[in-house]
Amino acid sequence: MVTRKSVMRGLGPALAAGLGLMTGALAALTAQRHELDSLRMRLESLEQVALTQRHTNLAHQQRLHWELLSKAIDSPDLAEVLDIFEVPASPQKRKQYLFANALYTNALFYYRIGNLSREEFFGHLRGHLQNPVFREYWYATRGQRATIPDDSDEAELGHMIDDLLRQLEDADIDEWWVVGEPPGSDE
Repeated sequence: MVTRKSVMRGLGPALAAGLGLMTGALAALTAQRHELDSLRMRLESLEQVALTQRHTNLAHQQRLHWELLSKAIDSPDLAEVLDIFEVPASPQKRKQYLFANALYTNALFYYRIGNLSREEFFGHLRGHLQNPVFREYWYATRGQRATIPDDSDEAELGHMIDDLLRQLEDADIDEWWVVGEPPGSDE
């Protein structure tokens, strides 16, 4: 019995020390968890700020683009600077092409900031392609689009619209709004 009591007396402090260590470890883990949660929240906040800043930058760029196009549309002398189309364009045609460019870049901007889905962008451009001047513009700027890196969203969308235009021209129906396979519809 004496041996048993001495073993119990020896285990008591060890057990207490073990419980103390476990309590300390749990407290440290809880503190780390709170710190990690705080860091995660700060990171998410910074990511949101970066996205907002990107959208702001895109909006400023879009505004500048429109201002430059407006000046060129209003001034034949300035429009000549932007005449980089594959075929020579008259001053009137050049104005129309510049406006078509403004329509296209506006849709592209809306897509990039998330105001248009890929399917909506497709439908929007399918409508624009019903206009013969817009189609001419699209063909006249083929060389410019060829310089865009293939891994960019703009190149991908351009290829999508090229395919759509081919399908529209090959279609044997008057219901243009059903021509083409919207992105994501084959999944």
